[in-house]
Amino acid sequence: QVQLVESGGGLVQAGGSLRLSCASSTTITTFNFLAWYRQAPGRQRELVASITTTGDNTLYADSAKGRFSISVDRARDTVNLQMNSLKPDDTAVYYCKGVDYGAPSDYWGRGTQVTVSA
Repeated sequence: QVQLVESGGGLVQAGGSLRLSCASSTTITTFNFLAWYRQAPGRQRELVASITTTGDNTLYADSAKGRFSISVDRARDTVNLQMNSLKPDDTAVYYCKGVDYGAPSDYWGRGTQVTVSA
């Protein structure tokens, strides 16, 4: 069974940085694309960034543009999210999603908490 496991969350002050990683239990190229989502308390889960496993196509939410960077490490079967200039509004649980067009459903990790203090 395919598993995605996030890591790298934590508590950071506003203006700081964190690097999230999502490790896949299967070869990362199994997926067509991967994405990071986040969900803050009382809010819907929202897309932060996505990337094709070839790494040649990325998409960012407006809130992430210029501050976050998504990347794929095919050697380590991971997808990473570098987050800079963090704001308290970035506080949320961050989830990794893998999409395989040939699979019956998408794959989700269990999430990692990011808390940004003012």
